[in-house]
Amino acid sequence: MSGALRIAVASGKGGTGKTTIATNLAVVLAETGARTAYVDCDVEEPNGHLFLRPAIHATREVSIPVPEVDEARCTLCGACGKACRYSAILALPKKVLTFAKLCHGCGGCMLACPEGAIREVPRLTGLVEEGAAGQVSFLQGKLNVGEAMAPPVIRAVLAAAPTEGTTIIDAPPGTSCPVIASVKTADVVLLVTEPTPFGLNDLKLAVEMVRELGVPFGVAVNRAGMGDRAVFEYCASEDIPILIEIPNDRRIAHAYSRGELCVTALPELKPRFLALYEKLRALARTDRPKSAAKTAIHLAEVPGQDRLPSELVRLGRKPNVDELVVISGKGGTGKTSIVASFIALAERTAMADCDVDAADLHLVLGPTVRERRPFSGGRMAVIDAALCTACGECAPRCRFDAIRAPSDGTSASYEIDAISCEGCGVCVDVCPAHSATVVPTTNGEWFISDTRHGPMVHARLGIAQENSGKLVSLVRREAKAVAEAGQRELLICDGSPGIGCPVIASISGARLVLVVTEPTLSGLHDLQRVAELCRQLNVKAAVCVNKADINPEVTGKIEAEAARWNMPVLGTIRYDESVTAAQIKQLAVVENGDGLAAGDIRALWTRVQAAMRGT
Repeated sequence: MSGALRIAVASGKGGTGKTTIATNLAVVLAETGARTAYVDCDVEEPNGHLFLRPAIHATREVSIPVPEVDEARCTLCGACGKACRYSAILALPKKVLTFAKLCHGCGGCMLACPEGAIREVPRLTGLVEEGAAGQVSFLQGKLNVGEAMAPPVIRAVLAAAPTEGTTIIDAPPGTSCPVIASVKTADVVLLVTEPTPFGLNDLKLAVEMVRELGVPFGVAVNRAGMGDRAVFEYCASEDIPILIEIPNDRRIAHAYSRGELCVTALPELKPRFLALYEKLRALARTDRPKSAAKTAIHLAEVPGQDRLPSELVRLGRKPNVDELVVISGKGGTGKTSIVASFIALAERTAMADCDVDAADLHLVLGPTVRERRPFSGGRMAVIDAALCTACGECAPRCRFDAIRAPSDGTSASYEIDAISCEGCGVCVDVCPAHSATVVPTTNGEWFISDTRHGPMVHARLGIAQENSGKLVSLVRREAKAVAEAGQRELLICDGSPGIGCPVIASISGARLVLVVTEPTLSGLHDLQRVAELCRQLNVKAAVCVNKADINPEVTGKIEAEAARWNMPVLGTIRYDESVTAAQIKQLAVVENGDGLAAGDIRALWTRVQAAMRGT
């Protein structure tokens, strides 16, 4: 087991067992004497520490540089505002305003200022903690609650990771920019899924991501034995190796709820994890598959981008629509299943799926798309090879390592790494040959659809794209317009998991936020961070505990924690295998008979309605 190896463990959505597999693999490998590090890049909701229980011996702050203006030297020429593509600095007639939370730290405003009136100061965005858990070296990042951008913290964590031995990276869920920042330097990726329709949908998105990155990968099937065989059939058809299966065993669920490793509950799983390591190591030695070319899409190339469908309603005032947003600290808590049931129980509601990174609500509601629209929320630099002189001025100025020098000895042009580029435009500003430009990109698409329960607005963020918060805001805005046009007074939103940019965009200004959690130490930990975010945004929030009977002791702790944050627990839902059966039938739980979970959800809906009315 010699040689450096970086293994990234990822998933299309949280809650599939990603952290379970990453932590158990790290411990089992370290027990063999191999030099092993566990690196938690899931900085919005880091949970690995709950299972490894490391001793932290070093903490470092993570910051990004933001502008500070020397008013004595500033001539109010406005060059800084013109250079900033993020609207983070604005030159007014008598003063320059800065908006630190919008700043990406590119340094463009400082370069543009002819008077040298701008200097950079650090703005704290998170922490990196370093320690040890037995023989496992431990690193984790923590994004500060209320911060929108996770990649700077992720990059700081990876920069501190060991360069020797085996490093196991616990990546964020999804397929957007935080995941790409975690996965793109890995030697091999393990995609964790479960054999359900949601699991298959999210796996397909994750497969598309790693294929675009060109990293070798295999699949882990968690909770094998539940659900159906569709995941296995998909992997076989796509020639994707399944490297490990973790059984759907209640003992594992109980161990997870207590913060224990599954190899402690089921020691017979240890050989499987050792075999998994060897398979991953063999995969990492294979030739990297050629990644798909990823280029900017100009808006002019997208039919209809400059037109709005006549049916679309634009709001010129605040809509008369009550909004319920259902979220979770992390995916996999049952959030979408509960939302689908609420929609089935409600009368004359509109609905929105704001989980744009890995949307699943459509799998239950079966929408018929009425309108399909591209979404443009970002920009990317391009270099004209005919004009580039390869002078090298641009590459050292790019703080996102998005500019590649000529590498084949024949090309005379620098190139843009589309995945790393954040569209800041510094390369444009410093290029003496004027070979670089910044162009709009299409980052995803959004839809207005009809379902058996009413109109639905939903979206899909493109692979490796940022600006998910802008897309979420668009989905909510259009959903409110659709609701008001149809004289529907309630909008039910399936919100994004986590605490970052898309979640902030999901819940700001909502009438009520329902936080779905589960009785595990991870669920308790994630609830605390979500509760803090709700308090910062001043939104009314309540709690639901799903699968509450798996660990009544932790359920009690969650209820106490919710009370501490002044968040009422509106209901608990018992574990019920009919929930998975409903997924397979593409039905809401309450449409699939009168099981335990269905009855609990009906009672929960009654209390949610009362909370919305304020009674």
